Amino acid sequence: MNGLSVALSEATAVSEALKATPAQSRVAVFPPAPLIWRMALALEGGPVEIGGQDCHRDNSGAYTGDVSAEMLQDAGARLVILGHSERRTIHHESDQLIAGKVSGALRAGLEPIVCVGEQREHRRMGQANQVVRDQLEGSLPDALAGRRFSIAYEPIWAIGSGETPSAADIEDTHATIRDALTTIFGDDAKAAILYGGSVKSDNAAEILQIKGVDGVLVGGASLVAETFLTIIRAAG
Repeated sequence: MNGLSVALSEATAVSEALKATPAQSRVAVFPPAPLIWRMALALEGGPVEIGGQDCHRDNSGAYTGDVSAEMLQDAGARLVILGHSERRTIHHESDQLIAGKVSGALRAGLEPIVCVGEQREHRRMGQANQVVRDQLEGSLPDALAGRRFSIAYEPIWAIGSGETPSAADIEDTHATIRDALTTIFGDDAKAAILYGGSVKSDNAAEILQIKGVDGVLVGGASLVAETFLTIIRAAG
């Protein structure tokens, strides 16, 4: 829940910088719903894709205040983040609900980024990988088979804390995610595995070098063009 009209200039600055010096990595921004249409217009034809931060599982109905995947797509979004740690904890979203949202995203032609991650006590008790595996099994509908999507590993305790797991822990959990995806979908799992959780300009390069990390999901550090561009350049 960050971003007013002034944020358009930051997104435009990122787009213009990448037009001048293209990134080797894929870049997307996920503004709050009221800005999606304006940001899509501002960045149209450029190298930065647009996504939504959440969507409802149904395409329409008496759900005052909710936003459907079709609405996001109509506004110019091409991706959507689902099951973010803040949605799971603050809004108590279940794996079943998230799976329904993923199906809704696919119905509208959006590419989902599905988030998973453990609480601090899970990590402390050695249960982190099992928690993540259970979330994957519950949150990923069969319709994802053969479709393009991403998984974002977000240790809940790291969000906004400035802390990150050790490189060994990140590598281990990403390996668990890859193994779980293979178990669920076979070798046809067309998913990138991203790391999210206090990704900053001064640790992005190190995180991106960890085996099994295909990219990063950036939070507060993406709000300022200069900082976000440093992270993008770290990805190559």
